[in-house]
Formats: sequence, C-alpha cells, structure tokens
Amino acid sequence: MFAIVRTGGKQYRVAAGDKIAVEKLAGEAGDTVVLGDVLLAGEGDKLADAGKVSVAAEIIAQAKSEKTIVFKKRRRHNYRRKAGHRQQMTLLRITDVGEGAKKAPAKKAAAPKKEAAPKAAEAKKAPAKKAAPKKEAAPKAEAKKPAAKKAPAKKAAPKKEAAAKKPAAKKTPAKKAPAKKAAPKKTDKK
Repeated sequence: MFAIVRTGGKQYRVAAGDKIAVEKLAGEAGDTVVLGDVLLAGEGDKLADAGKVSVAAEIIAQAKSEKTIVFKKRRRHNYRRKAGHRQQMTLLRITDVGEGAKKAPAKKAAAPKKEAAPKAAEAKKAPAKKAAPKKEAAPKAEAKKPAAKKAPAKKAAPKKEAAAKKPAAKKTPAKKAPAKKAAPKKTDKK
C-alpha cells in the first residue's frame, strides 16, 4: 500500500520500507513517529479513504542536508556577501502504511509521555522542597555576591583612569597661533 503524506510543507509518496529525508521532526534516533496528514492512499490502481489511513515511521537519524550557498551582489557598488546554510532534516524509515498504523504507534508514543509526566511532576516538587533551604542560605550568598561585584569594578576603574592619564602625559600641548584680527571693513562713501 502507498500513501502521499504532507510534512514540513512538502509532499512525499511513501510505502512500507521506504527511507525519506524530511524537515526536522522532534525526536531521537529509534523513536516512532506517526505521520497523520495523509492526502491520498491506495494499493495498485485502487484508492482508499485517506482519512482512515495513517503512516508510521521510525527515526533513523537527525542530520543536516547539503550546504546551500547564498551569494548576494549589487553591480557597480562593490557589494558582495557570501553565506552558507545547512537545513536540519530527519531521516525516516517508513514502517507501516495502512489503517492499523494509527492505533499501534499511538499507544507506544503515549506510554513514554505518561512516564515523562510523573518525572516532570517530581521535578517540580523537588525544587520546591529545595527552595526553602536556599532561602535560608540566600543572605550568605547575597553578602558574598556584592563583594565579588564591587572588587572587579574597583580594579577596572583604575585601569581606565591610568589609560586616560597615559595618553594625556604623552601629548604635548600644541601652541596656538595668535588669532588674526579681521581688518575693519572699508565703507564706501558716495
């Protein structure tokens, strides 16, 4: 069975066992991903209902595509800019195309999320318990932090002053020529 799926703004014709490179998807190598946006599905000459079909894929790797050179130039203005870009992409192996593909991977994907949720809840609780001792220790830390901030500021100030004094000492004041007074304008008498 084949399907045409849309991901990352592009469309791909896939079948079970195919390998494709798509725009970057969240996940690590070995994770299962369900591509739910199926535009067309069928087997041979017969078309199936695309709404019921789902595509399951396994992430092979997260990689970068080939480098694209971006070169800008404006004639007769001596303006040239050269930059390179490597787009992030995900390599997928299509494991299953069909109506049953939606149910099986969805349960597998849901299980890790449930495990992650309790860990996140524990992580939120743990900092809350640790926050109380930090509040008690905070005055000590605050006392140390201002001293640390003031010391570099004092060291930096003399360097700036010394740097300012050295150039002034090296320069000799230039003697100014006396300003010439403008001659009084002659007034024409008629």
